[in-house]
Amino acid sequence: MTSFRIERLPFDGGALQVWGEANPLHRNWPVVYTINDKKQIYVGETTSPVNRLLQHLSNPSRSKMERAQIIFNDTFNKSVCLDLESFLIQYFAADEKYEVLNLNKGLTNADYYDRERYRESFNELFDELHREGVLTRTIPDLENSDLFKFSPFKALNTEQSVAVGTIVNLLLADLRNSDDASIVIQGEPGTGKTIVAVYLMKLLIDIAKSRPGELVDQDTMFSEFFEGDQREVLADLRIGLVVPQQSLRETLKKVFKKTPGLHKSMVLTPFQVGNSPEPWDVLIVDEAHRLSQRARMPGPALNAGFKSINESLFGEDLDHFTQLDWIKARSSHQILMLDSLQSVRPSDLPAPLIATTVTEARKSERFFQLHSQMRVKAESDYVGFVDRLLRGEVKEVPDFGDYDFRIFDNLAEMRAEIQDKNDQLGLARLVAGYAWPWKSKEAPEAYDIELDGVRLKWNTTATDWINSPTSVDEVGSIHTVQGYDLNYCGVIIGDDLGYDPDSGRFFFNRESYFDKRGKENNARLGITYTDDDLLEYVRNVYRVLLTRGIRGTFLLVASPELRRFFRAIKGR
Repeated sequence: MTSFRIERLPFDGGALQVWGEANPLHRNWPVVYTINDKKQIYVGETTSPVNRLLQHLSNPSRSKMERAQIIFNDTFNKSVCLDLESFLIQYFAADEKYEVLNLNKGLTNADYYDRERYRESFNELFDELHREGVLTRTIPDLENSDLFKFSPFKALNTEQSVAVGTIVNLLLADLRNSDDASIVIQGEPGTGKTIVAVYLMKLLIDIAKSRPGELVDQDTMFSEFFEGDQREVLADLRIGLVVPQQSLRETLKKVFKKTPGLHKSMVLTPFQVGNSPEPWDVLIVDEAHRLSQRARMPGPALNAGFKSINESLFGEDLDHFTQLDWIKARSSHQILMLDSLQSVRPSDLPAPLIATTVTEARKSERFFQLHSQMRVKAESDYVGFVDRLLRGEVKEVPDFGDYDFRIFDNLAEMRAEIQDKNDQLGLARLVAGYAWPWKSKEAPEAYDIELDGVRLKWNTTATDWINSPTSVDEVGSIHTVQGYDLNYCGVIIGDDLGYDPDSGRFFFNRESYFDKRGKENNARLGITYTDDDLLEYVRNVYRVLLTRGIRGTFLLVASPELRRFFRAIKGR
C-alpha cells in the first residue's frame, strides 16, 4: 500500500490559496487533515481539501489556528478517511497535548474493503506523528489509558449508533412535548454501556452549545442534530451522569475534567442527586443495577442520609424507596444502563424491580439491547461460555481463536504469566473473589491471600486501583474492577464458590465469603438470604471478573474439588 504523505503549511488565506493551485489533488481528493495552534487541534476529513480549509478559516473558533497538516495517500477513499479521522480524534484526545475541538458528530466504525490492511498501514502514520512529537505517547500507551477507553470520541458500532440516534430523537420529542419518561439500555459485560453513556453526555452538550452555521460534515452520523431547532430544545439542559461505584466514578471524573464541554461536577453519586436542591432535566445512570435499595449502608452518615433523602423527597422514610426512586424524583428524563447479572450484593436494586423497569421500557418502546461484544476479542461467545462455566455446564473449552483463555493449577505460574503480560502490554492484573479476609486493611504488613506458596495483598486503594503503581503486585476486588477493561486478567476463584462432585452442583460457602455487606440479611426489609440466593451474587461477581480481559483471561481455583472439576474440562 502506498505510503502516507503529510503536507504542512501555515493556516492563512494566502498560503492556502497558493497551495490549492499547486496540485489538482489539493482541490479534489479524499484526505484527512488537522489544524492546530500550540494548545488546540481539530481533525477532519474531506474530498475538497482547500475549500474545506478555507471554510475553517472563516469560522471564528478556528480562524486563529496556526498550522495545517494534510494527509494524502494515493489509495485513499471516503471510508478509509472516516476511519483514520476517527482514530486520530481518539488518539489526540487521549494524548492530552492538545485540546480536541471536534464535536461528537458521530464517528464511524463501519467495515469497508481491505480495512485490516489499511489499518495496519495507519501505524506507519502514527509512528511518524509520534517521532515528530505531534503525538507525545505511543499508541499502545494511549490505548491503555482511561482517556482513550472512556473517551466520548469513541467510534460507535452499528447497534450503539442506532441506540444513540433513537434515544436523542426520543429525548427531543419528550422535551418538546413536556413528557417525562425513562429509557433502558441493557447489555452484557463488554457491550459498551459506559461508552454509550459518556458519548450521550458529550453529544447532547455539543448540540446544545453549537452555534448556528457551525461547520459539521453533512454525511456524518448525527449531523442532523446540529440543524434546525435542536440546539434551542437542548439549551440550558441540566444533565448529569450518575455512577454508583466509587472507583469508576473517580475515573470518569478525570475523563470529564479533561474533555472540552464536560466537567467533573457532572459525574454524580446517588446521594448527590438525592440531596440536590435543583432537579436535573436528564440523568444518565451507568451500572444502574448497582443503585441501592433500603439496606444497612456502610456507615452511620450514609444510613442517616438515606433516611433524610427519603423524607425530603417523599415525605416519609418508607422501606420500598430505592435510589432509583431518587433518580426519578430529581429528574424529568432518565437513561438507565442495566445488566441484572452484574448485581453483586443483596443491597443492589432487587431483581424484580429491574425486571419491571425493563418490562415497562419494552412496552413503551424505550428499550435498547446491546449485543455486540466490544471488549473480549474472542471468536466465539466467550461471555456465554463464562455463564455456562459458572453453572457447571461446560464439557470442554471452545476454540476462542486468538483469545488466550487458560486454566492454571498453580498461582505462582499464573502470577508470573500476568506479570510477563503486564511487562509486554500493560494492564494485566490479578483479581479475586472476596474469599479471604482483608487483614492488610488493619495491619499493612500482613498478607491477605496465601495459596500455592504465594502470599499476596488485596488492593491498597479503592480509587483507580488498576492504574495505581502497586496494582501489578496486588489483587483487585470486584469493587475496584467492575466497569474497567484489562488486557489480561488473572482470576482467582476462592473457597466461597464450592463444588459437590456427588451432586455435580456448585454451592455457596458462607464461611469463606468475607464481604460482610455481600451476605448480610436485610433486617429493615425483613429479608433473609439463603445460601442459594447468595450463590447467584457470587456467580455474578466471578462473571464480572472473568469478563474484564480484552486479550485473555487466566483462571485458577482454590477449592480442591472445583479445581479438579475445571482440570477435567481443561484436559478434554
